[in-house]
Amino acid sequence: MGDVLWTPPADVLERSRIGDYLRWLREHRGLDFADYDALWRWSVTDLDAFWRSIWDHFEVIAHTPPTATLAERGMPGARWFPGATLNYAENVLRMPGRADDDPVVIAHGQTREPVTLTAGELREQVRRVSAGLRRLGVTAGDRVAAYAPNIPETYVLLLATASLGAIFSSCAPEFGTRSVTDRWQQVEPTVLVAVDGYRYGDKPVDRRAEVAAIRAALPSLRHTVSIGYLDPAGPAPEGVLGWAELAAPTDEPLTFTPVPFDHPLYVLYSSGTTGLPKPIVHGHGGILLEHLKMLALHHDLGPADRFFWFTTTGWMMWNFLVSGPAVGAAIVLFDGNPGVRAEPGRPAEPDLGALWRLAAETGTTYFGTSAPFLLACRKAGLVPREVADLSALRGVGSTGAPLPAEGFGWVYETVGDQVQLQSLSGGTDVCTGFVGGVPLLPVYAGEIACRALGAKVEARSADGTPVIGELGELVITEPMPSMPVGFWNDPDGTRYAEAYFSVYPGVWRHGDWITINSRGGCVITGRSDATLNRGGVRLGTAEFYSVVEGLDEVVDSVVVHLEDDEGGAGELLLFVVLADGLTLDDALRKKICRELRTALSPRHVPDEIHQVRAVPRTLSAKKLEVPVKKILTGIPVDQAAAKGALVNPDSLTAFAALAQRRSPNKTPA
Repeated sequence: MGDVLWTPPADVLERSRIGDYLRWLREHRGLDFADYDALWRWSVTDLDAFWRSIWDHFEVIAHTPPTATLAERGMPGARWFPGATLNYAENVLRMPGRADDDPVVIAHGQTREPVTLTAGELREQVRRVSAGLRRLGVTAGDRVAAYAPNIPETYVLLLATASLGAIFSSCAPEFGTRSVTDRWQQVEPTVLVAVDGYRYGDKPVDRRAEVAAIRAALPSLRHTVSIGYLDPAGPAPEGVLGWAELAAPTDEPLTFTPVPFDHPLYVLYSSGTTGLPKPIVHGHGGILLEHLKMLALHHDLGPADRFFWFTTTGWMMWNFLVSGPAVGAAIVLFDGNPGVRAEPGRPAEPDLGALWRLAAETGTTYFGTSAPFLLACRKAGLVPREVADLSALRGVGSTGAPLPAEGFGWVYETVGDQVQLQSLSGGTDVCTGFVGGVPLLPVYAGEIACRALGAKVEARSADGTPVIGELGELVITEPMPSMPVGFWNDPDGTRYAEAYFSVYPGVWRHGDWITINSRGGCVITGRSDATLNRGGVRLGTAEFYSVVEGLDEVVDSVVVHLEDDEGGAGELLLFVVLADGLTLDDALRKKICRELRTALSPRHVPDEIHQVRAVPRTLSAKKLEVPVKKILTGIPVDQAAAKGALVNPDSLTAFAALAQRRSPNKTPA
């Protein structure tokens, strides 16, 4: 059991939005719950009553009311709120508790000076861009694509697209041409909005050639709009509109096309590390209800808050962040390199304190980031409260990878002992976290506090039975509204069913290992498809990295297990990136093995340790354990991983070279 690092204040029910919700349930539904566990059990048992309470409590704006809450409960194929029509953008732009002159979008970056939009200005921008899209012929069901970073224009475009019932899709501009076309050739957009480039730190990155190549690869395009982000004074290419033309003054009123609950809102994509990325379709109603629930009841966000998450437009956390105004929260956007201080007109310098200072400057109350970022700050010896005034901060969110106990300890030692740290896990597939934190529960070191309301998460043993206190497959046994509407171009749902329901019929298998303890706390120990299985004992990769990367000498690492076809123990291979100037020698190998044996078990001691220059990662910073394993078993690099989905595709060559050395008779990768 981890140490208790934070406990809810005595008056948490008076001060929190989940406290308001509990009072509302008592008053309007006659329901009383003794604690969070009782509330959660009700929320995953009486699905109709729970999700209808979210709809009613948050006063969802609907054009026609639903005829039921859940018409079909089976998975896949659950049908939520049949008959209802609504619009996601209309509900976000209501911005409850915000006056017209309140700031609601606060954008900082390394390409231009800060930009702030008030509630009134945001609505006005969306009104103009909606009219501009209408002039380009965009109607309900058309796809609008954004090759653009985390800036106000991208957000305005999402809301304007949604207001028309059209379908939004974004790729961050660091994505290479192949990665972008692999995604967008599937959904066939009619309008592309793209930046000319951006700055990362103080390095200008020109993307005009990539935009030209993307346009050439998308015959469905009717119009392209250019945002002069890197060079605001530069002319748009021939045949391309400027953003100012799209957002030109107009008398057209802001209207919202009513669409069915499950009408497509946007298409997100699996990381695409192998094969074509899966185009995951999310609906207006499911995303709205899920984000209202999560942002208000779990993250406790409302009109007094400024909500930040470090993300790009290529990660689902951007879609999660920008729902903030739906619960009244202002959002803080950042575009650039989080590891340097780089302001327009100044040379860049390495600085992990930059985002913490951004939090102070913007009055951020909830600071969201990734576990690797928090661990990098810890490793660098950073003390955020010494470099920035974080007195406004009351919540810290961590996702993207499991956060080990030492990461929790670092936050409470160096950020502040009054903040609530919420480690959460979910995915692009549901565009939310289904395990996370809640204001009603204490924070234990190394532990995710709870299963989220409405998310019936269980751990399943190898024979398919639910287990408590044991490692198991993470499954969801009841439907959630934000499960995908489906995959694009999958009319009979075959690919969708294969992705989540092929192992346990009627039960969503997510692909993570999870341990759920007796009080409902959760620990996720890595992807189940990257499991280390030695001598019949399953070992999660997260605990492995926690030990190895805790060593001062090790900057990054990846571990894979190569099974023995004849049933033996197989081989455990560890790859390490060392601090500048260090070379892997026998003394360091022995130290790493000793640490793993002592902290974990003799089964965790690798058979071989190799030094590499970089660990391959996706553009959303996830390690590529499965593709590395495939390369080491002789699969050619181009078949094992889609290089365009990687932040560092050259990192794969070291593994291909090792595979060739280990099996010289195999075909070179």
